[in-house]
Amino acid sequence: MKLAALQMVSGTRLEDNLATARRLIGEAAARGCELAVLPEYFCLMGRQDTDKLAFAEAPGDGPIQAFLAQAAREHGLWLVGGTLPLATADPGRVRNTSLAFSPAGECVARYDKIHLFWFHDGQQRFDEARVIEPGREPVAFELRARDGQSWRVGLSVCYDLRFPELYRALQADLLLVPSAFTFVTGQAHWEPLLRARAIENLAWVAAPAQGGRHENGRRTWGHSMVVDAWGQVAACRAEEGEGLVVAELDAQRLRDWRRQLPALEHRVP
Repeated sequence: MKLAALQMVSGTRLEDNLATARRLIGEAAARGCELAVLPEYFCLMGRQDTDKLAFAEAPGDGPIQAFLAQAAREHGLWLVGGTLPLATADPGRVRNTSLAFSPAGECVARYDKIHLFWFHDGQQRFDEARVIEPGREPVAFELRARDGQSWRVGLSVCYDLRFPELYRALQADLLLVPSAFTFVTGQAHWEPLLRARAIENLAWVAAPAQGGRHENGRRTWGHSMVVDAWGQVAACRAEEGEGLVVAELDAQRLRDWRRQLPALEHRVP
């Protein structure tokens, strides 16, 4: 199965971000990809955290969700919409949600980001919990590829990457990590964490990322990446800016690795 991790440098205008996403999804489809994954906050990187509140959508209703469904249907591919803001009972907070759509445009999975980023190094400060309500449940879905192979796909988002117990619970063949890592933390930890999650779970990992200097002044690390289940980097975008990382996922190799090193069967809870 061919997969595309889409890298973006999202700005403050929803329409511009959706136009970029539309172009990248089309390019992924033209290159024969069956699954395209957008980065965290693909639809908006506001000037301040509260900007996302104005774009919150009710589950199953809204222009961002309609865009994702239509794009999946138009190109006949599986599409995971990085994250978008979904409304909560509290008007001052949203869920940071990743949605998966089938080639028919049907929403088949919803994951609300569980672990909320907090960082303060004396210069930069982030506190997602101010405007985001955390999710509670791990989520995975079944993806049937064109060759008939079935993949269990586990959903996660950005800061989740630091919590290996989540990935154990997913028991997935493919782990998705749409992200907007800061430049500082990404430079230090991005690749080691992605490779660790792949090795620990004997699973493929695909991590589309925000990558570059944003209108709001924030700089994200990028380096969108696909890592195979043996922990080797199969594809990576080294430069900043929008683009695609494309990799061919081999289900037979996954089975071979798990047979040769059955570490998942050796776990002692």
